[in-house]
Amino acid sequence: MSHRPEHTGPAELYYNSVEARKYTQNGRIIEVQLTMTQRAVEILNLPADCPQLLLDIGCGSGLSGEYITEQGHHWVGLDISQAMLDVAREREVDGDLLLGDMGQGVPFRPGVFDGAISISAVQWLCNADTKQHNPVKRMYTLFSTLYSALRRGAKAVLQVYPENSEQMELLTFQATKVGFTGGLVIDFPHSSKAKKLYLCLFTGGAPVHMPVPLGIDNTLQAAYTQKKQLTSSGHKNLFKSKSWILAKKERRRKQGGRTVRPDTKYTGRRRKGKF
Repeated sequence: MSHRPEHTGPAELYYNSVEARKYTQNGRIIEVQLTMTQRAVEILNLPADCPQLLLDIGCGSGLSGEYITEQGHHWVGLDISQAMLDVAREREVDGDLLLGDMGQGVPFRPGVFDGAISISAVQWLCNADTKQHNPVKRMYTLFSTLYSALRRGAKAVLQVYPENSEQMELLTFQATKVGFTGGLVIDFPHSSKAKKLYLCLFTGGAPVHMPVPLGIDNTLQAAYTQKKQLTSSGHKNLFKSKSWILAKKERRRKQGGRTVRPDTKYTGRRRKGKF
C-alpha cells in the first residue's frame, strides 16, 4: 500500500472531515506544518515594517496562514478541500478563504500579491486523478496564473514532496517556462527525515540570490536545530491557549468591524469535552 496520499485519489476526497481534523488535533502535524511555514516565510524575506499580502496555495486548515498573521502580514488561502476550509473557518483564521483547484489556476487580478507560499500541496499536480487531468497542463496553468497574480519583484516559495527527480524537474521546467527564475533549495540534503525541498521562484525585478540551504555544514545545522527547538516550544501549546486567544482578540479589536467579547478570568479556560 502506498504511503503517498496523492496515490489514493483526488485531494478533495482524501482531505475529508476526518483527515482535516488531524490538522488541529495532531501535535506532530501541527509542529511540522509550522516549521515548514516558518522556513518558507523566512525565504520570502519580507519587509518587517510593511505588511504584505500573501497567497497561500493549499492553505488547508489555516495553520500556515496563522503564522503569516502572527508575522504582521495579510493572506488569502486557496484550497480544493471544503472540509479543510470548514475547519479553518471554525478556527476563525484571519485570512480570506477561497475554494478552488490550483490546477485550474489562481483566479486573481494581475499583480495583487506581494508573495506566495505553498506547503505540501503542489506535488498533487504530478498525478492525473481523472481522464480530463493533464499534469503538464495543470502545472502550466498554476504557474502562469501565479506569475500574473504576483507583483513584479515578488517571490513564491513552494514546499513540495516530489515522488522522484523527474517530478521535480517537471515542476521546475513548467515554472521557468512561464517566466519565473530561481530554483530548488534543499534543506538538510543528507538527512532522510529532516530533508525538505523548497521551489523558490522570482518574478523579476532586481537581481536576487538563492537562499543558502540549511544543514550543509555543522554550524548551520546546529543553528537551525536550536532555532527549531525554540520555535517549536513557543508554538507547541500556542493554538487555543490563553495567550493565543488574547492576542487574537487584541488583533480583532484593532481591526474593528467585529464584535469581540471582553476578557475575563474564564478566557482561555478549557472546558470539559472541548479540544
